[in-house]
Amino acid sequence: MESGFRSNRQQLRRALCYSNDGRRQTTLPSVIVIGGGVAGVAAARALHDASFQVVLLESRDRLGGRVHTDFSFGFPVDLGASWLHGVCKENPLAPLIGRLGLPLYRTSGDNSVLYDHDLESYALFDMDGNQVPQELVSKVGETFERILKETEKVRMEYNEDMSIFSAFSIVFERRPELRLEGLAHKVLQWYLCRMEGWFAADADTISLKCWDQEELLPGGHGLMVRGYLPVINTLAKGLDIRLGHRVTKIVRHYNGVKVTTETGRTFVADAAIVAAPLGVLKSRAITFEPRLPEWKEEAIKDLGVGIENKIALHFDKVFWPNVEFLGVVAETSYGCSYFLNLHKATGHSVLVYMPAGQLAKDIEKMSDEAAANFAFLQLKKILPEASAPIQYLVSHWGSDINSLGSYSYDTVGKSHDLYERLRIPVDNLFFAGEATSMNYPGSVHGAFSTGLMAAEDCRMRVLERYGEVDLFQPVMGEEASVSVPLLISRM
Repeated sequence: MESGFRSNRQQLRRALCYSNDGRRQTTLPSVIVIGGGVAGVAAARALHDASFQVVLLESRDRLGGRVHTDFSFGFPVDLGASWLHGVCKENPLAPLIGRLGLPLYRTSGDNSVLYDHDLESYALFDMDGNQVPQELVSKVGETFERILKETEKVRMEYNEDMSIFSAFSIVFERRPELRLEGLAHKVLQWYLCRMEGWFAADADTISLKCWDQEELLPGGHGLMVRGYLPVINTLAKGLDIRLGHRVTKIVRHYNGVKVTTETGRTFVADAAIVAAPLGVLKSRAITFEPRLPEWKEEAIKDLGVGIENKIALHFDKVFWPNVEFLGVVAETSYGCSYFLNLHKATGHSVLVYMPAGQLAKDIEKMSDEAAANFAFLQLKKILPEASAPIQYLVSHWGSDINSLGSYSYDTVGKSHDLYERLRIPVDNLFFAGEATSMNYPGSVHGAFSTGLMAAEDCRMRVLERYGEVDLFQPVMGEEASVSVPLLISRM
């Protein structure tokens, strides 16, 4: 599939050719997959298993994309995606995770779009290191839910969209009893901080009309105890993968595509699946020739891409409470902090600081050492006797040229169907990734399902063109629906 010295016309001919007597030779239909994240690897796997000739081009020196399981500490730590949202057989990833025997630690039995932890697993502290009474945490949580219900009324009354932050302001004007003071106000800001973490964006940019439009799978949220890497490695086994191949140009013709990398190497095929992150598409790092339709370019421009980073701190001993996470409450959501306790789920003495939105952007301007020190100082505010970490890891999803963001979200004034517009094929270009999932945006299972969808659309389109569609062939992925129980624990 890599081009040599043939003419462009020859390069773009379909990989299937025929002998003089009209019988087809053994050359297979061909596809180029751009992006080695979950969506791209899933698409390549499905097409490879459907007897297509597939080459996957990935700009990094590793697979996984925004799934990144790091072993620097001597054990797996996910610096990107780490949860399965919806621990149930309906989750598209459940059959694969079940067959691999990968354990999950359920951090929530609730199917909330906001909370990936149950209330009893919170341990919140003020800036002086005093723990917030659990009763107050629960009470403020109930108030936060009431505020969200009031914003539903605001949404119905106003024709034009607004931010969640603006809707909160209207609610407080109408219902002053919901406006909290003192420590309760700081706890409320912490809840808002976690909402911002869910979308990786600040409350003044999140759409009131669309923030809760994603489909919630049952079963709560499960942390991948061994990380997501085994899923990636299983999907990638036996594929033709080219690491360090950053795509800069995609040319499409009626009978094929030509893809060029930054080193000048070119690849040709019948079709291509674009599974590059939304942030990369926004940056126009990839040139499309001819240009993408205006409606496609608008979808890329108008969808939001947020930032949530992880700063993993490895300690020589555990000195913190045996809860799933620690939090620092403050006067503003920007000043609040969130630490995931991996020890409770994995047995390793690691706390993961998880800033989002503007705070994440500001921390990305720091060196890794400065970022780790910042996270440790937040921890010292609530646990003054904390010992210094022996190792640390810092993610940079916003500034990494291979991602330029963490995951997508609905921005103010824009339609939720932008996800679907981003997914819709253009000629023989197909699109996949979490930002093309209308039902499950921002999730690993959303990315996975769109990879399979793009692969099936591509398969049908390529074979249809040459009159070779077998309507009785099972849709790819159906064989993966065999149910294997998930291994779930809760301490």
